[in-house]
Amino acid sequence: MVGKVDGAVIVVSSHVLRGAVGNRAVVFTLERLGFTVWAVPTIVLPFHLGHGPSDKSVPDGQLFARQLEFLLRDNRGAGVAAVISGFLASPEQADAVAALVRTVKAARPDALYLCDPVIGDAGRLYVPEPVAAAVRDRLLPLADIATPNAFECAWLAGAEGAAEPDLAALACGLPPPVVIATSAPGLMRGHIGNLLTEPGGEWLLEHPALPNRAHGTGDVLSALLLARRLEGHDWPKAAEMAVSSVFEIVAGTSKAGADELLIPEFQHAIVQPRAPVSIRRIGRR
Repeated sequence: MVGKVDGAVIVVSSHVLRGAVGNRAVVFTLERLGFTVWAVPTIVLPFHLGHGPSDKSVPDGQLFARQLEFLLRDNRGAGVAAVISGFLASPEQADAVAALVRTVKAARPDALYLCDPVIGDAGRLYVPEPVAAAVRDRLLPLADIATPNAFECAWLAGAEGAAEPDLAALACGLPPPVVIATSAPGLMRGHIGNLLTEPGGEWLLEHPALPNRAHGTGDVLSALLLARRLEGHDWPKAAEMAVSSVFEIVAGTSKAGADELLIPEFQHAIVQPRAPVSIRRIGRR
């Protein structure tokens, strides 16, 4: 039965002053679908670092941890339906997020935790290795869902050096019961895949590959996957709807030649995904 779960979603990730990545992308997406969002920045940047170097502001580690504690004062954890963590700026932030997740789950055992391990891409880490290790060792074991890209999936599974890793096997070996690995190889020529592993099986979702200069697709996908699950959809349907929405937003952004995701301009795709996505079952767990 489909029906939205009541409760706030806590989003812990980067904040940019300009653009549609990190908290800006996730908060807009969730609020557009009617969710209450509590947003916590892990770092403040003028824009995504993919556009070039810039100054940054990282909160003091103790202050960051205390802010998360204050957020849940007066038993407010019972009113939290889910937590999403994304980009982290230090290993200490992973400890604070882990404490937050434990507090929420103690107050509300059915709350979901989605870990988006924003640690690298294109064959390399783009955060310091201690941060990536903290995400792997302290956060993944607590997560109900993880949304790594293909490189992150291999790194987290200890197979980053493999020439042609078995992505499905690696995803199934990660601690979270549900993993969607993005940027996976597609079965059809000219297509890109998203590999979903969940207790019911393994699924490949494909759509045509698109030229895309914009960042933030993983942030939007994570927000949508969690939102559709909180609405009551099973994991394959939640993934299909999420991938469809992201594909439509990326297609519109690419056609416009923009270097930032045009999320407000294509917000209709968040609410009612229509882009066709091929989904096929490729294995059973």
